[in-house]
Amino acid sequence: MKAFSAIKMIGGALVVLASLNAYAQSSEAAATAAPAATAPTTKQTRAANRALQKKVRATLARTKGLSVGNITVRAREGAVTLEGSVPEQAQIELATNAAQGVAGVTSVKSALSIRAMGQ
Repeated sequence: MKAFSAIKMIGGALVVLASLNAYAQSSEAAATAAPAATAPTTKQTRAANRALQKKVRATLARTKGLSVGNITVRAREGAVTLEGSVPEQAQIELATNAAQGVAGVTSVKSALSIRAMGQ
């Protein structure tokens, strides 16, 4: 009988230890997951928007056949707006397609107009 009681006590202790270990693991997992789930700060969002604007602007500048002197790029959480003027219709499509190909861009709105050079 004493052996049975000892086995019972050891078994109970193992169950308690296992449950404590499981509890400790779930608490650690929740603690490490919490910072990743937080929303970016306003400062981080602005920095990300500026970085995306620069990437789109650089891509437009490298696009052959595109006059970027009068194009302004605005970015907000992946949504890009192209504003300004270009000398011909084909450049509007060229600029829109180039901007859509930039990593991080989710949508492109073109507010470009056609204006002959020098006007």
